[in-house]
Amino acid sequence: MTRRSTITGVGKYVPPKVLTNYDLEDMVDTSHEWIVQRTGIEKRHIAADDTPCSELAIKAARQALDDAELKAKELDLILVATVTPDMFFPATACLLQEKLGADKAAGFDLEAGCSGFVYALSVADQYISAGTYDNILVVGSETLSKIVDWEDRSTCVLFGDGAGAAVLQPSQRGGILATELGSDGSGAESLYLPGGGSLNPSSEKTLANKLHYLKMEGNQVFRFAVKIMGEASLEVLKKANLTPEDVDFFVPHQANTRIIKAAAKRLDLAEDNMIVNLPEYGNTSSASVPIALEEAVAEGRIQEGDILVLVAFGAGLTWSAAVMEWHKGGK
Repeated sequence: MTRRSTITGVGKYVPPKVLTNYDLEDMVDTSHEWIVQRTGIEKRHIAADDTPCSELAIKAARQALDDAELKAKELDLILVATVTPDMFFPATACLLQEKLGADKAAGFDLEAGCSGFVYALSVADQYISAGTYDNILVVGSETLSKIVDWEDRSTCVLFGDGAGAAVLQPSQRGGILATELGSDGSGAESLYLPGGGSLNPSSEKTLANKLHYLKMEGNQVFRFAVKIMGEASLEVLKKANLTPEDVDFFVPHQANTRIIKAAAKRLDLAEDNMIVNLPEYGNTSSASVPIALEEAVAEGRIQEGDILVLVAFGAGLTWSAAVMEWHKGGK
């Protein structure tokens, strides 16, 4: 029989501190009404200054392991999708491995911007489908507040911090049916963080020029996202021999309600078929899809046998999609 991977446990964590649109009105020239109208965001959660990415990740990871009834020592591999790692190296996945006590697990980070979690899900699926590993932890964790310029009203209103996690295990039915990944490096400077790497090593000049904050051409990213979210969703459904009519729930990257609605329209999906929590969290990059998935599962919206499409876009430019039949099988 076909060996597939399925999600057997999910978890999430967001920092307790909340920054509302009204708080931002006191920080930059903006308004609650403008932010909601343009993005759909009402608030976002912000990590403390001394809280790194791995601390959010471990809380989401432990919840996912508990949900899967799996011990950390049984993990074979840990994948962390992030653009805000604790350090350039070692990988945040290795720090997470030590904190969890997952002494049998290999670990590495994956950086594909906001597409990262679904990218990592695809990698985990390959390892399990090939029979290489049985128990894989996939985490999307971000502390974007640490790379946002809080004086730039065009970007600081968009992003928040959080982590989402999933445990993947083998299954002979349901699970991940197909994945779709893509990239277009010609759009790299539409969304990027220019300082700190080998191109622009950290210096007084890079600090003075604010090169250690993310930069975004909002209109370019918006146009790309509206186009690619629908296209990637249709392509992954085609790979799985399914149509939009088969989809029970659409779990998109939570970046902008207008982008989400445009993609849903492309698939002819009703509002009840969309999982949207953007107003509460803002854009949490690689954490957005797993956080939305965990909440939908916890609320009882997603049931056994439901067909889900997970789709995201991000820096790179990148895109990723996965279609799965919800089946919490495995151990």
